[in-house]
Amino acid sequence: MDLQLHGKTAFVAASTGGLGRAIAEALAAEGANVAVTGRRGDIAEQIAAGLPAGVGIELDVTDGESRAAAIETATSAFGPIDVLVINGPGPRPGTAADASADDVADAFERLVAPGHDFVSRVLPGMRDRGWGRILAVGSSGIVSPIANLASSNLGRAALAGYLKTLSAEVAADGVTVNLLLPGRIATDRVAQLDAAQAERQGIEPAEAARRSQQAIPAERYGEPHEFGAAGAFLCSGQAAYITGVALRVDGGLVRSL
Repeated sequence: MDLQLHGKTAFVAASTGGLGRAIAEALAAEGANVAVTGRRGDIAEQIAAGLPAGVGIELDVTDGESRAAAIETATSAFGPIDVLVINGPGPRPGTAADASADDVADAFERLVAPGHDFVSRVLPGMRDRGWGRILAVGSSGIVSPIANLASSNLGRAALAGYLKTLSAEVAADGVTVNLLLPGRIATDRVAQLDAAQAERQGIEPAEAARRSQQAIPAERYGEPHEFGAAGAFLCSGQAAYITGVALRVDGGLVRSL
């Protein structure tokens, strides 16, 4: 299938590792010009150098000036942004009962404000050109809130609500807006979570991973390239009639429809 991404300019936030990198590489494989971004500009440049057409850009997703500069650099390199992938770090773990006002503000500053800012910078051009793709890497917590991640659940649900509202407003302009929700994907972050769980339970990390995988109907963790492929499709020309959707890539982990 031709995803009709050849020559499109894609900006992927927080794409020097994990899920963001998987999407960046999938888009590049389909012929897109990709801006790889991350706090470590040198790592972003190394990854971009290995893509057919890429540029590495230093980016702190939580800093407004850094976001503005990164978008400007990507536009200077490849032209207006056609594909925006919103991604970034979530707030610290914690319960809802113990969440402070600072925790709520942090959730907004890490998740809602960056997403809104990125959209505000690229959406007018997308609408003018009659083509655009906005994709946010979310969390299954917006479908089934995750224990001890109250601030993340709050911030990601707020961003999802904003993007769902936006999707209806811009659909007639040729711009789609979707979310991609990971389950347990085999990234360094999941390995860290397994190690932490193993320490708490006094077991080996491999055993913690095995128990985690048993809770997934597919009985394994997802591979980053599987997540990236789903992201590339939602950003493609072939997905022009798919908007306002939160697609789970979780091997059946979340049991609701």
